[in-house]
Amino acid sequence: MTDLEKARQKINEIDSEMARLFTERMNAVKKVAEYKRLHGLQVTDSVREAENLKRNSKLIEDESLKSYYVTFLQSNMEISKNYQHRLLEGMRVAFSGVEGAFANIAANKVFPDAVAVPYGDFRAAYNSVAGGECDCVILPIENSYNGDVGQVMDLAFFGSLYINGIYDIGIVQNLLVNKGAVMDDIKTVISHPQALGQCAEYIKRHGFETIEAVNTAVAAKMVAESGRKDIAAIASEEAAEKFGLQKIEAHINESNVNTTRFAVFSRTLKTPSATDNNFILLFTVTNEAGSLGKAISIIGDNGFNLKALKSRPTKELVWSYYFFAEGEGNINSMQGKKMLSELKTKCSEIKVIGSYEKEVSL
Repeated sequence: MTDLEKARQKINEIDSEMARLFTERMNAVKKVAEYKRLHGLQVTDSVREAENLKRNSKLIEDESLKSYYVTFLQSNMEISKNYQHRLLEGMRVAFSGVEGAFANIAANKVFPDAVAVPYGDFRAAYNSVAGGECDCVILPIENSYNGDVGQVMDLAFFGSLYINGIYDIGIVQNLLVNKGAVMDDIKTVISHPQALGQCAEYIKRHGFETIEAVNTAVAAKMVAESGRKDIAAIASEEAAEKFGLQKIEAHINESNVNTTRFAVFSRTLKTPSATDNNFILLFTVTNEAGSLGKAISIIGDNGFNLKALKSRPTKELVWSYYFFAEGEGNINSMQGKKMLSELKTKCSEIKVIGSYEKEVSL
């Protein structure tokens, strides 16, 4: 046997072993996809990919081969993601509104392979996951210009679902009309209260009357079905395309950094990770002087940064409130467990509903 034949035989043997390992790897990838479906997680995890490339490239000592190995790893990752995308086809993601709503846009960005399922309101969308109809639900929790979405915060407190990811989606509001309408025709605008708030100065400047709708896409649908030229919707470009409306003016929201934070809720909390540096904590404090201040101090004294603290009425007792806290730090660490233990002495109710690595901008 010549040296060439020996080399080719060796390559064939390695290829055979690689085929076996490839099958094992893809079986593991399938389990990853199943986990992501269960916990409402995105396929792409750029942080983990970068860490894997950095760690595994060190396994190659021959510098002339290292760049080729990195390319090989990147190719493996793409194949794995493509397989996960295929496996996740048919995943059901609930959202509040109709096609073209910003929540629908967010669902398609976060889960491009899933079936986005519309529901009439936040509660119905949330309950579709709690009841097992859908795999996860994506709901807005805060807008950078117009503040918190209290209804969703209440669902988080009183419900049973967990937050496994937060995604920032840029929001661009547009003035949509039936074809043929001009600015002078418009007397009234229809949209969701949040969108009306985001465009308040624009609305005031033009002297428009306002009508509230369940969401922006429903507003667009209402305008389209009316056929009238004296009313307009404030909604997305996607809503204009969906309902055959004309965009008469773009980007009418006052803030150029108008962003909505969407939370993905699922039935189970994802497995704690050493890289989880953000958490969401809900709690009520005991009816004692200084209880809230002491609870906040416990969080800081244990080395955790409290990014936001919001109060909402519990609706159970008059002037009784719960607190929605977002913090930085790994709440699954020993220090985190110590903090939770200490908080229980000052809180009448406490639950961790979210632990994740970082907020993702899309």
